[in-house]
Amino acid sequence: MIKKLLTVSCMLAIAGTAQAATTWTMSAEQPDNNYLTINVREFAKDVEEATNGSLKINVQSNSILLKRPEVKRGVQQGVIQIGEALMSINGNEDAMYEVDSVPFLATSFDEAQKLWNLARPSIAERLDKQGLMLLYAAPWPSQGFYTKKEISSLDDLDGSRFRSYSAATSRLATLMGATPTTVNSQEVPQAFSTGVIDSMITSPSTGVDTQAWDYVSHYYDVQAFIPLNFVIVNKRAFSRLSEAEQTALLAASERAET
Repeated sequence: MIKKLLTVSCMLAIAGTAQAATTWTMSAEQPDNNYLTINVREFAKDVEEATNGSLKINVQSNSILLKRPEVKRGVQQGVIQIGEALMSINGNEDAMYEVDSVPFLATSFDEAQKLWNLARPSIAERLDKQGLMLLYAAPWPSQGFYTKKEISSLDDLDGSRFRSYSAATSRLATLMGATPTTVNSQEVPQAFSTGVIDSMITSPSTGVDTQAWDYVSHYYDVQAFIPLNFVIVNKRAFSRLSEAEQTALLAASERAET
């Protein structure tokens, strides 16, 4: 009898531990081979190891859950607990989210880090008022031009169909006399091949991810700006974590940003 009671007690203890584990769903923006997604997966692994498996983050990459413009609201509404997205995609909501996308304001990683250090408190405050918590941000490489023809000056972009991915890049296109056309990263090759767009500004990593050599003939490394992807979490979901889990999550966030 005692042996049976001990066995049942052990089973209940194991079941209780399993039930105590929390699993979050996270939307990651880019495909698995992109270094930003690799960083996200390392972050999730770090959290799981630091919490001994009590907090697991199920990463869904390549925007299969939510597209760029949907991530912030999705986390805010609790559709997912945590998400990663381009910060400047929210520029129509608040221009502060576009601080990283002002052309030639910060063109090196050191300059981008200094700018982020200054902007972070304001970004975190805005998110906090919307029930969100900022965890960390990671930079893209500096942006360059991809075109289907040679560009000698900005005048050569006048009348072009320019891919935009944020309010800031749409304004840039307009100022250059181009027609801004919103196209998601995953759709860029097809958009070029079908003539929807014939030029864009984006990072070398996106160029590699989409095999830009197949659809453009010219690349110009103008190093215009360094946009950021930020990772945000639903504050209610965060508050439900144990103190130890919260500490582990924040520590992993710091490591993911460095």
